[in-house]
Order: sequence, then structure tokens, then C-alpha cells
Amino acid sequence: MKSGFLKDLKERGLLHNFTPGTDEELLRPERRAYIGFDPTADSLHVGSLLQIITLARFYSHGHKPIALLGGATGMVGDPSGKSKERNLLSPDEIRHNLEAISKQIQRILSNYRAEAEVLNNYDWIKDFSFLDFIREVGKHITVNYMLAKDSVKNRLENGMSFTEFSYQLLQAYDFLWLYQHKGCTIQMGGSDQWGNITTGTELIRRKINGQAFALTTTLIKKADGTKFGKTESGNVWLDARKTSPYKFYQFWLNAADEDIEHFIYYFSIKPKEETVALVQKHKSGPEQRILQKALAEELTIFVHSKEDCENAIKASEVLFKGTEHDFKALDEATLLEIMDGVPRAGISRDKVTAGILLPELLTDLTGFLPSRSEAKKLIQSGGFSINRRKVLKPDLKVDQSFLLKDKFILLQKGKKNYFLCVVE
Repeated sequence: MKSGFLKDLKERGLLHNFTPGTDEELLRPERRAYIGFDPTADSLHVGSLLQIITLARFYSHGHKPIALLGGATGMVGDPSGKSKERNLLSPDEIRHNLEAISKQIQRILSNYRAEAEVLNNYDWIKDFSFLDFIREVGKHITVNYMLAKDSVKNRLENGMSFTEFSYQLLQAYDFLWLYQHKGCTIQMGGSDQWGNITTGTELIRRKINGQAFALTTTLIKKADGTKFGKTESGNVWLDARKTSPYKFYQFWLNAADEDIEHFIYYFSIKPKEETVALVQKHKSGPEQRILQKALAEELTIFVHSKEDCENAIKASEVLFKGTEHDFKALDEATLLEIMDGVPRAGISRDKVTAGILLPELLTDLTGFLPSRSEAKKLIQSGGFSINRRKVLKPDLKVDQSFLLKDKFILLQKGKKNYFLCVVE
């Protein structure tokens, strides 16, 4: 007999590894497991979203999850998966980040109708003196054992400070403390955390002869070899101030077909039968991007809100189907988000006020088209639009009446070739 939680992870392709006996432990009701989140920023990003969802899944199977915030470990820095030393954050920065991600985790879990006890490891590390720590913790884990961990081995050539070397001992002590004070018997995390997690199970075994368990989830990779959760503009954050709901929605909507089938199983909490049906429907017409739309909508609602999702969908549709009226209805921030990455050029307000002949605007002032003859041919063929309104007259004068938000003019060649004029 297998745990429903383990079966769920396995069927989704999420189960990476677990220690012997973890499956039997999970058959017992209301097991406690934790996942750690270090406050390296004042928001988590999509790379952390899978672990929040893992806590939600754990809760849905009748267990009790713990989200552990690294107020102490965040002052040290986890070397796992890093090729060089992290920059240390100040205590004030860490306190600010802790408060922000604590609210973020609880809000997202609440959207998933899940709960987790949120703790801060600084609460039990702050009064632990260095001498007490090396006697009570360091005594039980050998240097040879620590050196064998990938997080250490991979850094030996370039060097590692004692600060980062000690990280796995701090994380191990967290597990011991939670085991003794909260009855927490399982630590979960991404596959890159396997070494740190098993150091915790070993400390519990050696120090108090206890039995604890480790479970790791699959490390998400993109088919093209690029890092998951990264875009040209950087991380995709879970905070709307860092990554807007529109851009968050677009991140999932633009997922490659080679990736989206994995992503829908990893991130969606839809029942298996419904997910399988969606995958089959997607395969019969991948150009409709059924999986991308379904996952983008589900995750935008859970991470942000239903209203944010609806606005993101409307904004997405404006770019491909919107009329001039739709563009005029957008606020400036949303318009600029939709046009993110679109080539642009500045034009003086005096010229717009006086009126600019269209061929001059398309060539000399913006460089959108290489020559006036090509501009004239494009316009006469019906392949050119301003603000989504088709233009057929090459001698048209563009003036202030064409401005969107009194500031922008959107040029369009064909269906997908855009250019944004910004009036300065």
C-alpha cells in the first residue's frame, strides 16, 4: 500500500527521491513535514511556487505542513546549486524579507484552501552560542560526511567559506528542533536539497537515535536547456510589484509545447482525470494552446486573484484581437506591459501637433520601414495599421488625434510586427 501523497507526486512525475520508510510514515494520519524558504528577497519566485504547491498537496492528503522561514539560515546563505559565495544580507533586509514572504506563502496557501504553520528558525537559533552549537551539533556530524555532499564538493575547487560550509549543520539542526518540538518527521524540498535534508536525518539518528525521513521533488528544467523561471527581464516573481499579473500570466501562456505537458502535471491541482483529458485535447490541436491557457489561468488566480487573471486575459486579447477602442481603454502601465519588448522611438510633441506625413513617420522619424516607397506600397496594399485601425492613404497626416493616453502611437505591419512611438 502506498501513501496517497506519494502516489500523487509519482503520477505527476514530481517524485525525485525519498529515504526508506518514508512511504510507511506517510500512511500514518496527520504526519508533519516541512519545507524551508530562505529570505533572499522580499518575494519568492516561480522556482519556489512548486514547493508552496507541495505544501498544499500535503495538506490536501490530510497531513500537517510547516513552512519554515530561514531568519537564521538566511544570514548564512545556502551554497546548494551556487557556483560562488552569496552576498550576505543585513539583519534589517532579512527582517523585511521575512515579513513579506511569510504573508505571501500564507496568502497563496489560502487561495489553495490549504494551511501551514509558519515558523522562523531564528527563534531557536538566536540564543544558541557558538560553543554550544559546535558541541551539541557539530560533534555528531563528521567533516568527511559534510565534504561528501554535492553542495560542498562542487565548490571545493573555487573554495568555500566556513560560513557557507556550516549551512548544512544549521539546516540539520532545524530538522532536529522541529522533530523534538513539533513532532515533524519529514523534510521536503527540491532535488538540490537532498544533501542538506539527509544531513538532518543523520543528525537526528546520531544525536537522539530518532528516525526521520527525507523526500525531494523533481528539479524543473526547460526543454531548450534554459533555466526555468527566468525570462529576458529576469526572475518571474510571485509579488505583483515585481512581476505584474499580466507578465505572470504571459510567462505560462508562452511556455513551449515541449514543456507545458510537464508543467500542467507539476503545477496544476486539477484532478488527474481532468488533467489527462486536457493533455489529450491539447495534443489534437496544439496551436490552440489549450494547456498554456488553462495553467496560466489557474496559477494567476491562485498566486494573484480572479480579477487579476481576468484583467490579464483581457490585456492579452487586446494585443491580438483588440480594436482602437480597446487600446484606448487600457491604462498606461498595462499598455506598456503589453508592448514590452516591442521596438520604439521617441517623437517630439511639436511635430505631432503640426502633423506628420505618414511616410515620414514610418521612415525618417522611426526607422520602422526602410524607405518611403516601401511605406507607400505597404499602406496601399492594406497591410498597415495605426492603433489597430487600418490605413489606406499614404498622404495621411498623423496628429494629436492619433495619440493613445496623449503619449503613444502604435504602428503595425501585418499581424505581428509592432512599433511604438512615444511622444516626448
